[in-house]
Amino acid sequence: MKVMRSVNPATGELNGEYELYSPQMVEDSLKRSRIAFKGWKDTEIFNREYYLDNAAGVLRERAQELAQTITIEMGKPIRESLDEIEKCAKVFDYFSEQAETFLTPEFVETEADASGIVLEPLGTILSIMPWNAPFWQALRFAAPALAGGNVILLKHASYVPKCALAIESIFKEAELPEGVYQTLLVDGPTALSLIPRNEINAVSFTGGRQAGEKVAAAAGGSIKKCILELGGSDPFIVLEDADIEKAAKVGVLSRFQNAGQRCTAAKRFIVDATIAEDFTSRFLEHVQDLKIGDPLDPNNDMGPLVNSEQADFVQDQINRTIKAGADILLDGGKQEGKGSFFYPVVLGNITEGAPVLTEETFGPVAPIVTFRNEDDAIKIANSTEFGLGASIWSKDRERAIRFSREIEAGLIAINNGVSSDSRLPLGGFKKSGFGRELHRIGMYEFLGAKSMKVF
Repeated sequence: MKVMRSVNPATGELNGEYELYSPQMVEDSLKRSRIAFKGWKDTEIFNREYYLDNAAGVLRERAQELAQTITIEMGKPIRESLDEIEKCAKVFDYFSEQAETFLTPEFVETEADASGIVLEPLGTILSIMPWNAPFWQALRFAAPALAGGNVILLKHASYVPKCALAIESIFKEAELPEGVYQTLLVDGPTALSLIPRNEINAVSFTGGRQAGEKVAAAAGGSIKKCILELGGSDPFIVLEDADIEKAAKVGVLSRFQNAGQRCTAAKRFIVDATIAEDFTSRFLEHVQDLKIGDPLDPNNDMGPLVNSEQADFVQDQINRTIKAGADILLDGGKQEGKGSFFYPVVLGNITEGAPVLTEETFGPVAPIVTFRNEDDAIKIANSTEFGLGASIWSKDRERAIRFSREIEAGLIAINNGVSSDSRLPLGGFKKSGFGRELHRIGMYEFLGAKSMKVF
C-alpha cells in the first residue's frame, strides 16, 4: 500500500498517513469531473459568483483550523498561515466581484449585421501545486478558473496531503456541485500520465524547473494549454539614494518570511558599493532580531524548513558558495535535534557564478553583492536564468521606474518587497515559466475566445 506521510517539520512527529488513490478512484474522479463540467459551464455567472462568495466565507470561518493545518504540515509560522488563509478569501472576493465584467461578451463592428467575441471555459484543468504556500498556490489558480466555468482536479505536493484534503473540503462546505473541485492523492508519475488523457483539457503547474519541464513536455505532446510558474532568484536592488533603513528592514522580511521558502522572496541583495557597509550593518541587526522556534507560537517569526531534505539541500548550496570564496557575515545553517530548523545565514564577497547567485535558494540564506553603477547593477540582476520578480529601491521613483525597464522580471516592486496581488497578473520571464495567473489576464488563460459573425 502506497501512502503519503504528513510530518510536522518542527517536531518530526507523524501527523498522519494517507493512502494514495487507486487507479479506479482516479478513473471515478475523472468521470465525475467531466459530468460536472457540463453543468458548471452552463451555470449563470452570478451563480458561480455566489459559490465563490461561499468559499470565501468558509475560509474565514475555518481560518484558525486551516492555518494550523498549514503550520503543522509544512512549518510556516502561524501568523503567516493566518495571513495566507485571508489572502485566499480575498482572491475569491475579487473574482466573485469581477467575473461578470471579465466575461462580458465584446461586440465588434464588422461588415456583418452583428459580430462579437465570447469567452468559453476549456474544461477540466489539472492543477499540480507545491507545498510552500499550500492554500494560496492552489486557490489563486482555482478562483479565476472556477469563475470562468472550468472544473479542477488538484494534485498537491506529497508533503501536504492534509492541506490538499482540507482544500477539497472547503468547496464541499461551500456547496459547489459534486465534481467541480476534486483532490487527487496521487504521486508525480501518475499525475504526468493524466495529462495526455482526453478528460484533461489543460494544466496549471507551480513548482521546480525540472518537474515543470516534464509537465510542459507532456502538455505540448498532447497539444494542451499549460501555465508554468517555476520559481525565481529575485534581485533586491538598493541604489545609493535609497532609504537604507527601510530597505534593510523590508529586505529581511522579504528574504526570511516562511523561512525563505517563497517563490517571490528576495533571493539576491544587490547593493551600491557606496552604501553597502551601512546597509549590511542594518540588515544584520534586523536578521538577528528574528525570533526562531515553534511555528505555532505567534511570537515567533520563523519556523523550520519543510523537511530535513530541504535543509540538507540549502546547506549544500551554502557550503559550495563558501568553498568558492564567500565570506560568512552571519553564521547559522542546519540545526541538530528535533525538526528541520535552519538558522539564517548571510554571505558577502561572493564570486560570480556562485550557487546562491545562480540557483534558486529556497531557504533562509541572504547573499549580499555590490555594484559600481547602474549598468553593473542591471548586469548582475539579469545574470540568472530566472525572471520572476525584482525589488528596486530609490527615493527617486521616476529613476527607479526607468531602471525597472531594464530588469528581466514579471513582477516589479519599487520601494517594497515583491508580493502577488489578485488585481495584477502573476508570472515570470525566462525560465521562471510562462503564462499568467490572477487578474483578468490570468482568468483568460483557461478560456477560449470564440469569434462570431451574424449575417
